Amino acid sequence: MDSVYQLNSQIQATRVRAVHRYAVVETPSSLALAGKNLHFIGAGGIGMSGLARLLLHNGCRVSGSDQSDGGVIAALREAGADIRIGHSAEHLPVGAHAVVLSAAIRQDNPELRRAVSEGCRIYKYAQMLGELMDHYEGIAISGTHGKSTTSGWLAHLLRAAGVDVNFLVGADIPQLGGSSGAGDSHYFVAEACEYDRSFLNLRPRVGCILNIEQDHLDYYAGEDEIVEAFTEFAAGVKATGAVIGNGQDANVARVLAALPSHVHRETFGLDRCCNFRADNLRLYDGLHRFEVYHNDHFLGSARISLPGVHNVMNALAVVAMAIRVGVEPVRALDLLDGFTGVDRRLTLKARINDTAVLDDYAHHPTEIRASLAAIRQRYRPQRLWCVFQPHQYSRTRFLLDDFAESFRLADVTIVPEIYFVRDSEESRSQVNAQVLVDRLRANDSDALFIETFDGIGRHLKKNVRPGDLVVTMGAGDVWKVADEYIHWLRANR
Repeated sequence: MDSVYQLNSQIQATRVRAVHRYAVVETPSSLALAGKNLHFIGAGGIGMSGLARLLLHNGCRVSGSDQSDGGVIAALREAGADIRIGHSAEHLPVGAHAVVLSAAIRQDNPELRRAVSEGCRIYKYAQMLGELMDHYEGIAISGTHGKSTTSGWLAHLLRAAGVDVNFLVGADIPQLGGSSGAGDSHYFVAEACEYDRSFLNLRPRVGCILNIEQDHLDYYAGEDEIVEAFTEFAAGVKATGAVIGNGQDANVARVLAALPSHVHRETFGLDRCCNFRADNLRLYDGLHRFEVYHNDHFLGSARISLPGVHNVMNALAVVAMAIRVGVEPVRALDLLDGFTGVDRRLTLKARINDTAVLDDYAHHPTEIRASLAAIRQRYRPQRLWCVFQPHQYSRTRFLLDDFAESFRLADVTIVPEIYFVRDSEESRSQVNAQVLVDRLRANDSDALFIETFDGIGRHLKKNVRPGDLVVTMGAGDVWKVADEYIHWLRANR
């Protein structure tokens, strides 16, 4: 108990808000897009590359750089961007109007330093996303969990309904050919991320809040500050628009109650008090069917192809937003089950020798619980093996108690070392994967610490039996374990 008390004290003592490392544009600049030369530093990321492609569609000339080549860079070049490999001051073209930075770019980057010396406007990714959204009727989806799935789902449904929507999502959508797409309509669907208050750069026509929980505590001081940021995001929705929020989430309720009376708001959920409500939920082969009501008026029956009650909630948010932009309710419900998901969200990678292998992005305790419950419902495995790679030392420390309770539905949880990103050396010294495993065991979970992916693979090959299911879980590179294990299963079928 003393060690737990000391750890909690350390957490409280080390919570600090992140600071900006370089000067950026702080206010909307009404940047005219057509004909502008924009230079992307760190162009190969999923968000940066998608944004670059949409700006090309809007008549911009795009150049940029990234540390490594690959398929994303090749696709950007094919779309018309001039992307160089490596970072050099010479890569910044003469006459660049603005520079767009990925979150990974440091102050000493040579292209950034030259851009600053030449007086270029410097935009963070989220700021340029806000500039782009100002040219459209924006639909921004926020929340601690479910942003990528819900954004991709809405984009897919709108396109299926005949609305050629523009979209930018933080994950690949196989059915739409990638993470972004340019269309001919005036609607633009995008994720709205709360980290670093990035979503405050967006001024959408429709703002959605899926849920609000403690996360990113390396940046926010606590839950009240997170709710405050979401309130500011909701208040930024355009006057003729609407805020659509989870009617069963206490923190979302705080946000909606704080908004001015003229702001139109609607809620979704399973409770009768919600404007958009799902009722009479039934499971068929591990997937939900249900009835949908709007203000107690029956809209119709629906079914979805994604497992878990949390995806019923996401579906309701999609229906509420689709109806808001003009899709007929019956049409929206009919199209719901056509969406099969985004990459790394409960993705079935293979089923070999009666062993199923899934991959999932869950990295927050609530997401882990929801994913494991959905897997149990959908696949009913003999044993459920979860290979969980914690994401960030700071998140692991701040949410350690919650993580310790999150794996009860797994028969065996294997934990490699924590994925290092955005962390200080101090954070690394205060927690490790063995600490998490010890806490899991103390909460009656069967947990193992196996530091390397190779070691995990050897353990799976030796111990997994037909009828079992293996899921790799986390926001880092734990998917590599699934890929290597599948390769071995196929070679030994």
